[in-house]
Amino acid sequence: MSDATVRQIAPRPEHHHRDIDRGTARAAVFGVSDGLVSNVSLILGVAGASPGAGVVRLAGLAGLIAGAVSMAAGEYVSMKAQTELYERELELERRELRRNPHVETVELTQIYQSRGVDPDQARELAQQMMSDPELALQTHAREELGINPDNLGSATAASVSSFFAFAVGALLPLLPWFVGSGSAATVASVVLGLIGSAIVGSLLARFTGRSVLFSATRQVAIATFAAGITFLIGNLVGVGVS
Repeated sequence: MSDATVRQIAPRPEHHHRDIDRGTARAAVFGVSDGLVSNVSLILGVAGASPGAGVVRLAGLAGLIAGAVSMAAGEYVSMKAQTELYERELELERRELRRNPHVETVELTQIYQSRGVDPDQARELAQQMMSDPELALQTHAREELGINPDNLGSATAASVSSFFAFAVGALLPLLPWFVGSGSAATVASVVLGLIGSAIVGSLLARFTGRSVLFSATRQVAIATFAAGITFLIGNLVGVGVS
């Protein structure tokens, strides 16, 4: 069978595996979102008790650092565990390819047939894939496991990305407290929080397929609710303590 024929009948691999590039982008946007919502809530919760500006700054910085470190550590552990799981599955698949090449060829043939390829062509295509051990591993990994062996992701890169993404989001509502205090700084935090939430919602719309207006409005509503609750509690606690 000619190369042209093979290209015509070869089904395009279904990308069930996570796209690492876009996955990193999504993780960064979610990291900014988490940092923004959590720290604007913390800042307004503390500000609601009417302490000095220094107390709010300290709380905001503590929330930024603790949250960013926690996000980074969590992402590292999660990504590392996922990578190790993928590596284990790939090693098992590599072992099966060595021990039972005929069975693996039949499995690959059946996969191609299930996608509408003629049985004879599916068998020939599977045999061609199995003739190269590395190509066979990549093909089985994608078709059976949904894994891209060449792109398992980096736990360190994901961790660093999460740290800085969270820090950026958490820093935004804290900025007014470096130059102001009281009601003016509180209002500025609210405004920056709302603007940041709208931007995050707009970016999320790229990944969810929702309209920009819907995603931005939803993100703003979530941030407003979280910040409003913590501000109210902080205000009540501040009154009770005083």
